[in-house]
Amino acid sequence: MRSNLVEINNIKKSYFRGGQIIEVLRNINLGVPEGGFTVLMGPSGSGKSTLLNLIAGIDKPDSGSLKISGLDITGLDEGELAEWRSGNIGFIFQFYNLMPVLTARQNVELPLLLSGLPAKSRRLRAEFVLEVVGLQDRLHHYPNELSGGQQQRVAIARAVVSDPTLIVADEPTGDLDKQSAKDILNLLHRLNLEAGKTIVMVTHDINATHAAQKVVNLDKGELVDERTTDH
Repeated sequence: MRSNLVEINNIKKSYFRGGQIIEVLRNINLGVPEGGFTVLMGPSGSGKSTLLNLIAGIDKPDSGSLKISGLDITGLDEGELAEWRSGNIGFIFQFYNLMPVLTARQNVELPLLLSGLPAKSRRLRAEFVLEVVGLQDRLHHYPNELSGGQQQRVAIARAVVSDPTLIVADEPTGDLDKQSAKDILNLLHRLNLEAGKTIVMVTHDINATHAAQKVVNLDKGELVDERTTDH
């Protein structure tokens, strides 16, 4: 039985829009197993991306506790959160968020710039993770010289280069064709199984459940279903 890397207790989150308070998450209780692959699913507006942002420390809840590796990150101030994120979270976004003026290798090196590593060590580590994601022959290509699937592989390499505690992915296959989406899911599955990375992913792609060990469904800000799979 795996212990939980993430422990969410009675989380609530609302936003103030157009003169109204919009309740986005209501009394969410959830555990994310260490070394597991957890998928968050639900219709648009269900709160799944908001929950992912809370887990990643990008946003703060109105109330409740959110512990990662035993640390309640809801008690951290903005500076402490930024430092915590840089050492613990790897981000993968739907639209890659690569710097267009940097090569694939330089994009992957970005999270390491504040690490204190010498330039040669940063370069070698970036080259290693690009080889892991199958892009050893694209080190010096710019984003506009890469396909969508290749750009997402660069983004995944960037997310794992600093060896984060947790990888969070928000619709990582949403902008890809069917084959590229399948390749990205397979890559994330490998990172989970072979590198032991804990992954939390928001997706509409039902195929993602084939790689997940836990599937969580949200609707209208509430957790409506939670199940483990046989993977």
